[in-house]
Amino acid sequence: MEDELRDMKAHKAYYNMLHFVSEAQQGIPKLCPCGSITKEFVDEDDTYDYLPRKRYFICTDYQNDGLHFRQPWVMGVQQEIERLKLKFLEQEKLLRECEALKVSFLLNVATNFYNLSNILFCL
Repeated sequence: MEDELRDMKAHKAYYNMLHFVSEAQQGIPKLCPCGSITKEFVDEDDTYDYLPRKRYFICTDYQNDGLHFRQPWVMGVQQEIERLKLKFLEQEKLLRECEALKVSFLLNVATNFYNLSNILFCL
């Protein structure tokens, strides 16, 4: 019974790790979950005629067990561009809000100065 429970826990941990690795493959990977650095790799073997010299981001200690990164270069770059577009839009929105606040602040200061000058000249 203990052996079955131990095996079940080991399988569950393995499947959880597979899930974490698949969820982590977003954008251009810097590190693999195993701790190795990922590098850009060009497939020299023309495995398929329609994909000559395909590029990958691949773990330096890659093994085909599902626990290491081997992500197509195009997908990684596309996801990174999408992430940068969203970040750019957020920054642009923040810049517009800052400009609006600056204009309203200057308008408020000018109004206060005008009111203060009217009060001083009336005395």
